[in-house]
Amino acid sequence: MTTMPFISDHYTPVAQEHTAHGLTVHGTIPPELTGRYFRNGHNPKPGVVPTHWFKGAGMVHGLRLRDGKAEWYRNRWVRTPALDGAPLQRPDGTIDLTASVAGTHVIEHAGRILALQEANLPFELTAELDTVGAHDFGGKLTTAMTAHPKEDPATGELHFFAYSPFPPHLVYYVADAAGEITRGEVVDGAGPSLMHDFAITENHVVWLDMSVVFDQAERSGIPYRWHDDYAPRIGVMPRTSGTGVTWYDVEPGALLHVANAYEDGTGRVHVEGPRFDRTAWETSWKWWTGAPGHPETPLAGAVHHRWTLEPGTRRAKEELLDGLPTDFPTINDAVLGRRNRYSYAVAFPGGGLHQHAVVKYDNTTGHRQLSELGAHRVPGEAVFVAAQDGTAEDDGYLLTIVNNTKDNTSEFVVLDAHDISAPPVATVELPHRVPGGIHGSWIADT
Repeated sequence: MTTMPFISDHYTPVAQEHTAHGLTVHGTIPPELTGRYFRNGHNPKPGVVPTHWFKGAGMVHGLRLRDGKAEWYRNRWVRTPALDGAPLQRPDGTIDLTASVAGTHVIEHAGRILALQEANLPFELTAELDTVGAHDFGGKLTTAMTAHPKEDPATGELHFFAYSPFPPHLVYYVADAAGEITRGEVVDGAGPSLMHDFAITENHVVWLDMSVVFDQAERSGIPYRWHDDYAPRIGVMPRTSGTGVTWYDVEPGALLHVANAYEDGTGRVHVEGPRFDRTAWETSWKWWTGAPGHPETPLAGAVHHRWTLEPGTRRAKEELLDGLPTDFPTINDAVLGRRNRYSYAVAFPGGGLHQHAVVKYDNTTGHRQLSELGAHRVPGEAVFVAAQDGTAEDDGYLLTIVNNTKDNTSEFVVLDAHDISAPPVATVELPHRVPGGIHGSWIADT
């Protein structure tokens, strides 16, 4: 029996697809929660043992909420060629962009639901989680697509990119609110680093060219390693066409997920998110690959950090905002790219697999608040949904799936974003355990 941590314990895959109707609700589901909550994650088929956490087949778990009821739960594999073993590289050496595990994220834009994995094309799903097929934006997307696109809350545009260890290393795209690609251009000056995420502000795009770099010697199937000899940088590029990137030197580090980025009144750009140093990265990588000496949790040592990029310079001011290990940051997307007061993340306060929590950061006061979900109750990424008549940035709810690792059950949990330590607003009993996963979205009815 395998002991790979990413398919064991909290992360043990489920072997079947299920559909359940009329789920039991405790508490009251707020009326504005009318829509679908979808969450993606890696769930290889029975008997399949990937060489890396990120290489497991994607499975999306979904709930349909309406009129205070949880009408259904479904879990479905994303049916891509990779689900049945097709490799990314064909025998003739060409790349099959449809051979995606599609297991990192699931979003909605312009009426399409897309399952994402950054080395491939997105895969379109129906509202009931059936797989439609690869989506290439009418032939205009000829590269892979990041798993972390950003939708501008003011314009509805979707900003995204493709990165590659081979030139061109970075290509930037914009799709309009109707889902049509209106811009695609090579970004000059980028290198062969691991660019899992990026950021937008009102006027700029922010690129992360940092210390984890393409390395063919890495045998886990994800050919990237930390390199002290690579000069880490953050790039700031105006969102207007035809303009270059200003690269800012930063200390060695890695950033898988950006909490947010924004400009202040002086033109400075601020970037926030959980930063890895070399030890944190290499320790986490051991978990992701199942290497000897791996930690109990998938994230070991990434901490809340801010970079402040001064216009007219090539240097950045760097600040440790909190020493609590965290990742999977989220915000109220209405302030994406604008100054945000609050952010949320999954925290690892005890360091053990069964000691996760949700944390809320107040970036004005520096205060942090932890959820109190109880022993053996392990939450995942918390997705923010605004309250119907809310006025404050944190007027709303956090949605997450919580596993009880003692009795092997799962619940969908609605927290009050004002006070995440309070008892849940509502919980929904799920018909079976849901493995620990990655990213998700709330898709409101329109």
